[in-house]
Amino acid sequence: MKQNNKIKTITLIGILLLFISVILSITYGAKSVGLSDVIDALLGRNLEDYNVNVVQARLPRTLFGIIAGASLSISGVLMQSITRNPIADPSILGVNTGASLFIVFGISFFNIQSKLSYIGLAFVGALLTSIFVYRLASLGYSGATPIKLAISGAAISTALSSLISIIVMPDSSVMTSFRFWQIGSIGGTSTDDILLLLPFTVLAIVVSFLLADNLDTMLLSEETAIALGLNIGRTRILAALCGVLLCACTTALAGPISFIGLMIPHLIRSSIGSSHKPLIILSGIYGGAILIISDVLGRILGAPGELESGIMTALIGAPVFIYIIRKAKLQSL
Repeated sequence: MKQNNKIKTITLIGILLLFISVILSITYGAKSVGLSDVIDALLGRNLEDYNVNVVQARLPRTLFGIIAGASLSISGVLMQSITRNPIADPSILGVNTGASLFIVFGISFFNIQSKLSYIGLAFVGALLTSIFVYRLASLGYSGATPIKLAISGAAISTALSSLISIIVMPDSSVMTSFRFWQIGSIGGTSTDDILLLLPFTVLAIVVSFLLADNLDTMLLSEETAIALGLNIGRTRILAALCGVLLCACTTALAGPISFIGLMIPHLIRSSIGSSHKPLIILSGIYGGAILIISDVLGRILGAPGELESGIMTALIGAPVFIYIIRKAKLQSL
């Protein structure tokens, strides 16, 4: 009963934080607007007013920020669960870089411009990279320990980043667009982008939620899970596919935004425990809120321009990553 009350309290705080972050995202930035402008924009009034147009331009960006933050956080939950690794995350494991490589490859050699094609390329690149990193970390007697996964992910990410540089540097047009995309930003997205992204994201989140009980069972031990009739292999594959799809969709449209998938699930888990249903829900809520707040801070601190949200999440997430590394009981190499 006490735990349920704690979860309810944290949920209410998260919803309030998300609401505040949405209001801040709509009203503050390089150009601040008033509450009346927000109301006019939502009601479709005074559309010729400049401030109303500013609000309308920020609405898709804010909605996409919620979706992207939730996707990255839930992706982090799934990756940490199936690898039993507290520092598993799309950016740490090199998954973002793998998605980036395939998108750059498609743009440079096949002149692919479709956003749907970006999502497909990002998914394939992210999936292949995650498999390769896990296989590499599994070599040796101790298997895929957290520190070996982090080192393998860093090594693969560095190698893939070098390949990306080799591909984009000779082509100035690709280099210019990729230079801004690789930082990670939720700006520049449209309603059409959100409608394209939404079916994949909703599907992956729903399947992840349906897998929650199985993931809870896997926390006991593999032997116990098998004795209870759980198909561990199928559960891991489905969870991995959902995690990669969530990461790939966001990376395809926003670029590789780091640390959201690492710090949010870890902080939520430390607050409510490892039960996956509330963990998935709360990680989605707080992930969306923190990404939007990071984006707003980037707009305010970078005025009259803006600092990309990927820069802000890295500034916030790096200390959290150091804290997790120090706290986690990592196995030896």
